[in-house]
Amino acid sequence: MLLRMLGAATLISLFVTLLGPLHATPLQWAARAGTNLFYGWAGCLLGLACARLVARTRIWDFGAIPSGAATGLLMMPVMSAVVWTTNTLGAGRPPPLSALPEILWYVTLICIGVSSLAILVGRSRALATSASATPPKFLERLPLKLRGAEVWAVEAEDHYLRLHTSKGQDLILMRLADAIAELEGIEGAQVHRSWWVARDAIADARRGDGRAVLTLKDGSEAPVSRTYAGLLRERGWI
Repeated sequence: MLLRMLGAATLISLFVTLLGPLHATPLQWAARAGTNLFYGWAGCLLGLACARLVARTRIWDFGAIPSGAATGLLMMPVMSAVVWTTNTLGAGRPPPLSALPEILWYVTLICIGVSSLAILVGRSRALATSASATPPKFLERLPLKLRGAEVWAVEAEDHYLRLHTSKGQDLILMRLADAIAELEGIEGAQVHRSWWVARDAIADARRGDGRAVLTLKDGSEAPVSRTYAGLLRERGWI
């Protein structure tokens, strides 16, 4: 994903360079291309970092535009400083303070616009990939009364697995490790040695006494062990 984003930033930077004055000298073209490429790559890396922070908040659940706006606003102070510093180094002196509102305005618009577009494209790609993928093999193991249900969680109980689904619960004879392997294709993760949880099944997440607990849509509570807590924090689950 990082390589794709950097590639897109490179193409956009070169396109913006071509929109410049045609009477520029080769040296001016090269300087403009270098500056635009620097802005593009810096914005790409900063945007990815800010998007990961926003993904850990509830804003991410409201769609691409609110997520892009939050990401862009988070990027804006740093990118404004980058633009100000670059202009200062290029001109040998800082821009006049009267230019600051204009710089902030354009940087904010670009950060929000590009962030929203990138998040929208990323979500569209994820939905297309999900729609075209083969259904997880585990769904074939659901008892008849649960067929067609959303799998919310799988809980190990001795030699059995308790299935938490949108149509209720039931037990099947299977190992948790084998079930997790067959659940590939559903966004989820193992959160405890006895639990696998789907991302969309989480209704609430809370921490207490040094431990985290995930509350599912059916009211069940899945404990999060320290072994998996770090990964879940990186994904923005807790």
